[in-house]
Amino acid sequence: MQGVSKELEAATQTQGKQPLATVRTAVAGVGGYSGGELARLLLAHPKLAETKPLFLGRVADDAAGGRVPLEQIHPQLALGEGKRQPEIRAFSWELIREAGIQIVFLALPHETSREWAPEWLDHGVRVIDLSGAWRLDEATNRAVYKLHDKDAALGEKLQAEAVFGAPELHREAIAAARLVANPGCYATSIILALAPLLRAGLVDVEHGIVCDAKSGVSGAGKAATAKTHFMYAADNLSAYAVFGHRHVGEMLEQLGLTAEQIQFTPHLLPIPRGILSTIYVRLAERAEPEEIEVCLRNFYATSPMVRIHATPELPQIQHVVRTNYIDLGFELNKDGKRLVIVSCLDNLLKGAAGQAVQNMNVMCGWDESEGLL
Repeated sequence: MQGVSKELEAATQTQGKQPLATVRTAVAGVGGYSGGELARLLLAHPKLAETKPLFLGRVADDAAGGRVPLEQIHPQLALGEGKRQPEIRAFSWELIREAGIQIVFLALPHETSREWAPEWLDHGVRVIDLSGAWRLDEATNRAVYKLHDKDAALGEKLQAEAVFGAPELHREAIAAARLVANPGCYATSIILALAPLLRAGLVDVEHGIVCDAKSGVSGAGKAATAKTHFMYAADNLSAYAVFGHRHVGEMLEQLGLTAEQIQFTPHLLPIPRGILSTIYVRLAERAEPEEIEVCLRNFYATSPMVRIHATPELPQIQHVVRTNYIDLGFELNKDGKRLVIVSCLDNLLKGAAGQAVQNMNVMCGWDESEGLL
């Protein structure tokens, strides 16, 4: 690890074992919607009050001092008169060393994150990656991202080390991890809804699971496309990627399902943000509503970001938007076997930036909901 200070090496060895007083963070790729939310959360995080994040991004050659005001990219983060947010800086390893960065959030394209993460790790910096670059263990599932490793052996080694960043499922592994792969937004909504029931053996998986999910337009990213601009999305509802959405691999691996056992269909809602997933399952044996509710509540008893609705109350997007909660609710048919689960979250927060901060909290030994309530 050339150029890594003894302080950073010691921090890497002790993180996850005892709570840190604070941590020095950086965000690479702050320009997008998730990057803006990540900046907002980190700037207001109580544990980072004295160690504001270092923001890294594209800086034009003629930018003053190689810096761009954060408010120029995200005007909503502007402060009162005479006050300024940290500036976006041009990347250099010298800057990273001088700042003593310990954790970096990569809010970058998948290919870039796959290329950059090994370098950050080699410099003694722990990585929370918001892309799909490190989420998938199976090469067949990972193929959807068309990733290429310069060093194939190193890529496979780091892939085996990467931890899927769902704190509700992998809290202990995240606490000690060097490389955390933040889950996809759709994947989070489906995985957290089904995991308690599948692990309890309550679902007849051979009957098939149907997941009907709907997301706001911000889930497609900041760059406009023919199907995300106003004239297409407004007053419309459309299905897409019916048999090939890239988040399906996460569902298969995390839930232990085969592609034949689950059908996932995403839809584009004419709203800015939020996901509502309706999931249809058949139970292996007849059950009562109380059994389903107890299963969910017991599974998430120590998970502050999961809210369980008492049946027949069902979650709604308006109740989770701009929060880091995932709300789960259900209704069980009178036959005791047909179950419908409804899952709601904000795709930019619990589905992206908020979950990344939640992972940072776990990695640093802090309260999981710190800076998120």
